[in-house]
Amino acid sequence: MAERQGHGHLSQSRNMSSAAQSHASLVEFGQQHVTKGLGRIVEAVITKGSGSYVTLGDGRQLLDFTCGIGVTNLGHCHPKISKAAADQCMNLVHGQCSIAFHGPYLELIQKLLPMMPHPSLDSFFFWNSGSEAVEAAIKMARTFTGRQNIINMQGAYHGRTFGAMAVTKSKTIYSEGFHPLMPGVFTLPFPYWHQLGMPADTPSSKLSETCLNQLSLLLSQASAPRDTAAIIVETVLGEGGYVPAPPEFLKGLREVCDKHGIMLIIDEVQCGYGRTGKNYAIEYSGVRPDIMISAKGLANGFPLSAVISRKELTDKLKPGSMGGTYAGNAVACAAAVAAADVMKEEKILENVNARSKELFDALNALRTNPKVAPAILDVRGQGLMVAVEFASPVGTGPFDAFRNPSVPEKLASRVAKKCVEKGLLILTTSVYEVIRFIPALNISKEDLAKGCQIFAEAVEEVVKEG
Repeated sequence: MAERQGHGHLSQSRNMSSAAQSHASLVEFGQQHVTKGLGRIVEAVITKGSGSYVTLGDGRQLLDFTCGIGVTNLGHCHPKISKAAADQCMNLVHGQCSIAFHGPYLELIQKLLPMMPHPSLDSFFFWNSGSEAVEAAIKMARTFTGRQNIINMQGAYHGRTFGAMAVTKSKTIYSEGFHPLMPGVFTLPFPYWHQLGMPADTPSSKLSETCLNQLSLLLSQASAPRDTAAIIVETVLGEGGYVPAPPEFLKGLREVCDKHGIMLIIDEVQCGYGRTGKNYAIEYSGVRPDIMISAKGLANGFPLSAVISRKELTDKLKPGSMGGTYAGNAVACAAAVAAADVMKEEKILENVNARSKELFDALNALRTNPKVAPAILDVRGQGLMVAVEFASPVGTGPFDAFRNPSVPEKLASRVAKKCVEKGLLILTTSVYEVIRFIPALNISKEDLAKGCQIFAEAVEEVVKEG
């Protein structure tokens, strides 16, 4: 019997070794044949996702605080959503939107209407990605106003397609070497203390006043109101560092747009659909969007985005001016219908707000830890869209007022790497040393605490390494 058990362990070991070898060869194949323009945080193949965990081809199981960058918000392979998609695959996979309506498209609108932050948002166009939704929003704004120019935000991320790339200002990597970009784009400072060179505890009212004053100057010096079609803003700055826009800033933008007939485009691709503890983050300010963009978590992993406006505006569009081969795909829409049901049935917003408090408590406790306190500049965010900003000895250059020569270099990327080694997938973001937390909206209390513990250990170890 002992001999048989020994042979069994040996066979199992060989199988595991063979699987690891196979995984390594797949990774090598990918590195050889997948375009270098794609970056990865782990050189591995994801073979399975379940709830808040992913499994890699080498056998590692990781707690996932990335959600595919805020996409699988209801956990990987949620059974109700996956079943809805599978059932739809046996009924209708592709009902092209320029040929006829299909049921899931219309049912999804019925589900979303009560979730809208303002009753005027009653006209929907579904596309595939956030970038495409931004392109459509720009087209709409230009059509609705008969004007060309777009005002965007410093630090904003809206996508990598051509128009979206032009209004993206979070990092130059997205547009470097691709110029000339779409013309008619003017950038406004966003009320983020670091970008403005103000202390982290600067009142949001002061940050907002500074930026709204700059908007007045921009409209006087660079793009006259009669030439300005839209102001586009993320309710929570995403790739730029997870910085919530203060309500007074958003209200100021609304007032300027109302005064001059400018469209206010609210980008909720990453911060929307429950991520911040409300259906849409713009609800915190009470501001009415003219056009709102939603994507990422909308279909919990199936490619789907929404461009939402009011019928009195979208009735100005000529039939055929909007569309796309896969726009509003039936399978993606069926998954999104199920996701909307799950949001309500499983009381997702309640969980977000409960877990958010625990996450902020854990991160603020870490911030007061004397071993690491000097290395942490800020803890911020809303709901389960949260960031920790670390200090840096070099900053963004010699004029960065918040450089700290006593802290280690590249803290964010080193902490993220250490987290992966300890079993936690987590992402950096922005040109500053920032790590972002994007756990599933239905994450358990236990898994959230586990992730926070791993993060705290990683920070302490990296700071100690120097």
